[in-house]
Amino acid sequence: MKLTMAAKTPAQWKTLFENEPFHRENYYTGPLGPDYTPGGTCLRLWAPTAEAVTVTLYHKGDGGAVLGTKPLVRGAQGVWSIWLPGEQHGRYYTFAVTVNGITRETGDPYARAVGVNGVRSMIVDLARTAPSGWERDVRPAIPPAQRAVWEVSVRDFSQDAASGVRPAWRGKYMAFTQQGTTLHGDGIHPTCLNYLKRLGVKYVQLMPIFDFGSVDEAKPLLRQYNWGYDPTNFNVPEGSYSTDPTRGEVRIRECREMIAALHAAGIGVVMDVVYNHTYRTENPLNNTVPYYFFRQNADGSFSNGSGCGNEFASERPMARRYLIDSILYWAKEYHIDGFRFDLMGLYDAESINAVRAALDALPGGRDILLYGEPWQGGASQLHRYEANKANLAMLNERVGIFCDDTRDAIKGGCFDAREPGYVEGKPGSFWDIGAAVAAWCRSDRLPPHAPSQIVSYVSAHDNFTLWDKLLCVRYEKPEFTARDTVALAQNRLAAGIYLTSFGLPFMQAGEEFARTKKGVGNSYRSSPALNRLDWNRAEQYHALVDYYRGLLALRAAFPRLGSTDRHAPEALQFFALEQPLVGWTLPAVWGDGAAWSALCVFYNPTETACTVPLPAGQWKLLSDGTSSSLWRGPSRIFTGNVPLAPYSATILGAV
Repeated sequence: MKLTMAAKTPAQWKTLFENEPFHRENYYTGPLGPDYTPGGTCLRLWAPTAEAVTVTLYHKGDGGAVLGTKPLVRGAQGVWSIWLPGEQHGRYYTFAVTVNGITRETGDPYARAVGVNGVRSMIVDLARTAPSGWERDVRPAIPPAQRAVWEVSVRDFSQDAASGVRPAWRGKYMAFTQQGTTLHGDGIHPTCLNYLKRLGVKYVQLMPIFDFGSVDEAKPLLRQYNWGYDPTNFNVPEGSYSTDPTRGEVRIRECREMIAALHAAGIGVVMDVVYNHTYRTENPLNNTVPYYFFRQNADGSFSNGSGCGNEFASERPMARRYLIDSILYWAKEYHIDGFRFDLMGLYDAESINAVRAALDALPGGRDILLYGEPWQGGASQLHRYEANKANLAMLNERVGIFCDDTRDAIKGGCFDAREPGYVEGKPGSFWDIGAAVAAWCRSDRLPPHAPSQIVSYVSAHDNFTLWDKLLCVRYEKPEFTARDTVALAQNRLAAGIYLTSFGLPFMQAGEEFARTKKGVGNSYRSSPALNRLDWNRAEQYHALVDYYRGLLALRAAFPRLGSTDRHAPEALQFFALEQPLVGWTLPAVWGDGAAWSALCVFYNPTETACTVPLPAGQWKLLSDGTSSSLWRGPSRIFTGNVPLAPYSATILGAV
């Protein structure tokens, strides 16, 4: 199919892009982006609809003199290229791409480095951006039984002056590398990486760390804030998290240093990826091949299933290739341990499975986590099987989903502040708690799946923090900073449920110390002060932190809860108890190293203490709903029955 140079409407572009001959003649499998060598660099750009492409070179990432402008030569499959002889590391560039008679200046969609605010791309020798010892950095080996994810923004992690992080590193990648930090530097109460090592989570999920557009990197961060779900350059770390966003190599090196520090602490890094949309229509993908990379309505306009103005057309072959290339780039060059897909329901299931297969082909790639949000942000023009809850059975068994059924059953609906859940005494909610414990593998609400495909959680960056939700249900006008013993008990019960359920446990950073955002449900551009982790609360609520810490260790000591076997939840045996109590027992798998031959667990969401019968045998009390580390101390053995405290998860192990 020979492209004509006549101007086309958006609807005509849609017809062209969905025509098989276009893909057959323009699908390209070779290298794209800057290909650096000391002797010269080749730039390659896939732009099959372009009439002309030139590159302009600069010394600096912003401002400064133009070094020259050169034309690229069109080759097969719509690829334009140019060879730049000599040492090019550190040189910045932009393309000018002419389509439909309109010339747009743009960065390189495959750029690995950029200048300030990501406008100019940069040629980079990645070997020069490697921190000391990077070649020895490896992903930590984390067995399924120990997997638990702690979600945080790079900015929130260390912005608090009480964090003990040196001022120049607060809110930056480098904060993760500072060892031994303590509250106000008191040498007693751990913060940041020091705190994480003690807590016992094995994965940190970083909210977007690729280059995003809503924060001006050229200005101080003090009053700017955004979560970063507005990508600009998908293959480049965000500059505002670096100590010098004006030098393109700094953000790469410091991002890698952060990852290496987490790895050295035995913690994997999950990257929150937002390929489903871009910050603006004017972006490197759309400026290079207008309309191709984004899904279109019948009239050719952009579909808006993301709720952010556009949505990525993962079903188009070169868009799918871009998605896979980018994921593999982060996995290989940044040693990323997992990927969390924002609005995964906006991708076709075939593309997500292709990402999984591509990761599996890497050395150790089968251990890289992959999960996402199984929903969309609005009506979409994706007329294929979406990677959502309804199509869970179509996804690879190592592709997981956030389970809003578990979240809402435990704490109540996230969109209605007043709606209660099981821990707040919602009538009839106990039925769903049993299903949640079994990761919905014994329920017809979800298609057949493995328990490890379910991300079990009660709070994430979206919507109310768990603490705020509990107080909104309890009070018409909550005092979010006040101490509330009932809410604390309900918080412990919520954690006690999802941390003793099958699936992948996930928590919002600070959930374990009653994090509050003063009732703000969607703080994506609220003040830094509202969003930051308040490290004083970690000390103030240290007993709650210790409760989470003990549960994480207890869970790791009973590997069957982390099983990836789709038949594992069938071994759960539920008790016939008076509503709304829930109780169950689960035998260990022989030879898996479990500390107890079986677990016996009870949930009491009422304000009344009670006593329940136990299965035959002797049972050691592991957690009474207040302390989750009783299993580490002197044995308290129960036979016949056991008392349940109000608002508690009581856990026992067979001896």
